[in-house]
Amino acid sequence: MPLPHPLHTARLLLRPWTPDDAASLHPILVANWTHLSPWIPARVADPATVPELVVRLAGCAEDFTSDCAWRYAVIALDDRRILGELALFPRDAAARVELARADRVEVGYWLRSDDTGRGFVTEAVAAALDVARGVDRFERAEIHCDPRNAASRAVPRRLGFALAGAAAPAASPLEVWTSALRP
Repeated sequence: MPLPHPLHTARLLLRPWTPDDAASLHPILVANWTHLSPWIPARVADPATVPELVVRLAGCAEDFTSDCAWRYAVIALDDRRILGELALFPRDAAARVELARADRVEVGYWLRSDDTGRGFVTEAVAAALDVARGVDRFERAEIHCDPRNAASRAVPRRLGFALAGAAAPAASPLEVWTSALRP
């Protein structure tokens, strides 16, 4: 049951990552390491070498087609620049799980620092929620974010999510924001 792709919004193209994106992604990760590293896992934010990114993005493409995780490159329609990533992960109440065991979807995202504050993430997440509503097994969507990341936690607020509590990862507790996908 693959998720649709590409997705289009008024200003964005969301499509699965491919290994061919490595050369374009590398300078973005290098320039944004300080901006991204406090908030997202190092395995995502790390400005790895282009060959390492080829392998990483091939894994993302494989996960997408096997319905393990759906990572979309977020691309500006006007100039085709990569802006960041929007990701969907099947999960249950406790953790990310295989799709067959999921009852909800977790939404994750990151955006390059020079394009923050323009509503791109909110637009991309809204498109992802529309897609998630089409997956019968997903009853709700969750966004997990660090409470110190004001920009990230503004997204679920703008989209009508409710603060449900906190998850406790190893480093620091994350807020869990939730939204029903159906009435």
